[in-house]
Amino acid sequence: MRWAPTLAAVTFGLAAGIAGVGFQYAEGLSYLSTDPRACANCHIMQSQFDSWQKSSHHGVATCVDCHLPHDFVGKYVAKAVNGWNHSSGFTLQNFPEPIVITPPNAKILQESCEHCHEALVHQTAAAEGAPRCVGCHVSAGHGEKVGLGGPWHEEEKSILMPGHQGAGHEH
Repeated sequence: MRWAPTLAAVTFGLAAGIAGVGFQYAEGLSYLSTDPRACANCHIMQSQFDSWQKSSHHGVATCVDCHLPHDFVGKYVAKAVNGWNHSSGFTLQNFPEPIVITPPNAKILQESCEHCHEALVHQTAAAEGAPRCVGCHVSAGHGEKVGLGGPWHEEEKSILMPGHQGAGHEH
């Protein structure tokens, strides 16, 4: 049993080394910043980054302003959960293409709209069954849907626009 501490140390060192190399390769520290270019580290997000640069919100909001909670703890919890989901999804190649926002992230997005535009939408957003902001303002953050994977998928519509019956136009 004299070799047990050595084996444990070697195992820990190997695991820490692999994790460190993976963190460096994935540019892990960049995800702790608010720089929108960090969101485009993954090739799959390049079109979202490019479209954000052309959107109406480009000059006033970055990725973290819309896609993360505004409180300190919530922001880093969401970063950790999304980081885990993204890294495992890209490693295992089990994510949808084009990417689709998840229900928890759609909730964060709605809360961000309400946070920044509270004076305009307070009564509307507080109403029971009120439509989500992106139901009408889908192009505000990323410009038109063109180039972001084509027309809306039904799954995406159900997450971002629950109860949407169509408004005479296709998003």
